[in-house]
Amino acid sequence: MTVDQVIARWREDEAAVRSRLRAPDAASPEQVAGRSGMQVLEAIFAGELPPAPIGDTLDFVPIHMAPGEAVFQGRPQRRHYNPLGTVHGGWFATLLDSAVGCAIHSTLPAGKGYTTLELKVNMVRSLSDGVPLVRAEGKVIHAGRQVATAEGRIVGPDGKLYAHATTTCLIFDHPAIGRTTHAQA
Repeated sequence: MTVDQVIARWREDEAAVRSRLRAPDAASPEQVAGRSGMQVLEAIFAGELPPAPIGDTLDFVPIHMAPGEAVFQGRPQRRHYNPLGTVHGGWFATLLDSAVGCAIHSTLPAGKGYTTLELKVNMVRSLSDGVPLVRAEGKVIHAGRQVATAEGRIVGPDGKLYAHATTTCLIFDHPAIGRTTHAQA
């Protein structure tokens, strides 16, 4: 495929996903209680749960989720620039944190949550609004009972690597929110 064909396909993928997404917002604990990580992500894609607001803030969107994998697509823009006239490292880091974090989230059973303990990002090439779209691809390396690790890459439509990252996440019991007992009812 040519670069133009890849860009066209990526735009089609994004349009299809955006047509199903709700307005960005934070889901309530009651909305996610009792769902596995993959079920939460599937509910976002089905329009049952909202996507996270950070994607709206930094102009990126989830594209694909599968157990142990997550793909986000972003549009580097001038509003993401640092004082030197290229995309800020925080944009790279946030896009990669989303991809690697959701890759881990997709493996979690109901009742489990996660938080990032460490994120290591290497920017290997500058990025500007001259690149219309990039994708952050996250893959789980290890998912244990208490700790999970994943790796991710930001690539352009021409296959160029812009950044790569690794993460370590803490896995924890998610409080039983939204469940009532007979004593509470």
